[in-house]
Amino acid sequence: MQRVASPVYGPPQMSKAFRPIRRVLVANRGEIAVRVMRTCNERGLETVAVYSDVDRLAPHVLQADLAVAIGPAPAAESYLVIDKIIEACKATGADAVHPGYGFLSENEDFADACTAAGITFIGPSADAMRKMGSKTEARKTVTAAGTPVVPGDNGPGGDGFPTSEEALISAKKIGFPVLIKAAAGGGGKGMRLVAAESEFTAAFDGARREATSAFGDGTVYLEKAIPRPRHIEIQVFGDHHGNLVYLGERDCSIQRRHQKVIEEAPSPVVSAELRAKMGAAAVAAARAVQYVGAGTCEFLLGADGGFYFLEMNTRLQVEHPVTEMIYGVDLVSWQLDVAEGKPVPLTQQELDARRRGHAVECRVYAEDPVKFLPSPGRITHLRVPDGPYVRNDSGCYEGAEIPVHYDPMISKLVVWGEDRPRAIARMRRALDEYQVRGIETNLAFHRRCLRHPAFIAGDYDTGFIGRNAAELAPRADDQELVAAMIAAALDSQASQGVPKPTANGTSNGIPAAAAPMSNEISGWRRQLR
Repeated sequence: MQRVASPVYGPPQMSKAFRPIRRVLVANRGEIAVRVMRTCNERGLETVAVYSDVDRLAPHVLQADLAVAIGPAPAAESYLVIDKIIEACKATGADAVHPGYGFLSENEDFADACTAAGITFIGPSADAMRKMGSKTEARKTVTAAGTPVVPGDNGPGGDGFPTSEEALISAKKIGFPVLIKAAAGGGGKGMRLVAAESEFTAAFDGARREATSAFGDGTVYLEKAIPRPRHIEIQVFGDHHGNLVYLGERDCSIQRRHQKVIEEAPSPVVSAELRAKMGAAAVAAARAVQYVGAGTCEFLLGADGGFYFLEMNTRLQVEHPVTEMIYGVDLVSWQLDVAEGKPVPLTQQELDARRRGHAVECRVYAEDPVKFLPSPGRITHLRVPDGPYVRNDSGCYEGAEIPVHYDPMISKLVVWGEDRPRAIARMRRALDEYQVRGIETNLAFHRRCLRHPAFIAGDYDTGFIGRNAAELAPRADDQELVAAMIAAALDSQASQGVPKPTANGTSNGIPAAAAPMSNEISGWRRQLR
């Protein structure tokens, strides 16, 4: 294992006392909680789930060895209450906490609380979270480390703009279009694209209101808007011995409302030379805060090949499986190793040599596929895809309720192929096998996107969905309506306990008279993809 000394701080000191982890409490829910528990099970570790009132029968609760109720459905009264998580650890004897993503995963106070209670926090230090958690502070930190950032202005003293008048002066110097962005947030909240001076004041006030509502902090700063950028992120991983490596890039440019929907690795436009440059920039940014564990540096990539740091996510990303697929590693297992004081398992040279093939991830949501609005409710029928190199990280099951209180993700569907065309073909097949009824989903959107000529060619950017909305929306023509009515009728029969015919010429449980219609439905489904 190559040892790398930090040029900023010098060699890290192994002053922290490490101990083997025995029992892990996963401070999360849904697919990520299940995914973390599976790795723990493989390592022989006991697991503890926490759950709100509406999650008492959720898969992560059923998966765990122990489970603790932590309160009502609203996250602010359950999953976001630090004291309840710490008490659950004490009650169950959990000696480590994995935060997953979202909820408390990037909350430095939670990391500090775990440390104070003698519980191993499986993640970076609270200090690294603080430095990277604020967008303005992160920009200052990585700029000092030599990582390129989007041209912009953090405001007077680097602490954001207090007034629209001051911000407008800066916006004119930067040049329109500009982005007004929340210093404390992400996911598109508190963000406004401003094309002209006349739009600026209203956009500034709106961004501050939204940022205050979403994050309790109305601080905003400015960035130059990069036309038609790609969203490229670099997976980094550090340990307590001073080692830092990167595991290539993920292309996360297929987004709606600044939220990722499809990710792939490697990016179809990133060359080996560019990958090395972006990887070095990401490692430099991580080293500037002595980063330990799994982290991701997000960049905008311009059409001219210029790349600019956006932010660092100080946690495991939703889309980490595509990286795992092309490198053949388990990043959660790496997190556990590092939390126990072990070095990163592979050197940069070893990682570069083992990268193979192509992976694609589709986030399957319970949502309207046209307006992308949540569609909570009960899943009355669920059939998930299977087969070679198909992975479905899920947090629900047939009969489960998708609650209104949380992110409406059903699963992350991930495939691997020897190259990009084969990975896309495999994903199409998997999406075609995926069936969900009882709620609306974005499966139709994914099927259309994976067949869009621009996506197939790798010619897309963050504005892809907006520009191609009409082509990506499912068609509600007469054929689709008839197919939906037949599916609803079959669901109704099943719910009433009507036995499916098994004799007299049935076809897959469908009476012979209905079999031709079933074939027609299959044909229509292909047309509607």
